[in-house]
Amino acid sequence: MILIDPPAWPAWNRLWSHLVSDESYEELHAFAKAAGIPARGFDRDHYDVPSERYDDLVAAGAVPVSSREVVRRLIASGLRHRKRQRPPTD
Repeated sequence: MILIDPPAWPAWNRLWSHLVSDESYEELHAFAKAAGIPARGFDRDHYDVPSERYDDLVAAGAVPVSSREVVRRLIASGLRHRKRQRPPTD
């Protein structure tokens, strides 16, 4: 299932949503491609999408959920890919 959280993440003078799949990266990439989301929007386990695309993506089939639900579903599916922690700098 393709999921999207509310546009709440500020960057570059915009608010952004996360678009994810709780089934596979293949499903996510296929949905993004069909929706015209550029590949450069993919970041480890999600696509960052600007707020002006939110309604279009929901109309295309993305299911609106909370940001917490996005993370919960990614973890449960095994698709969560966290940033590596930087080694300590002593």
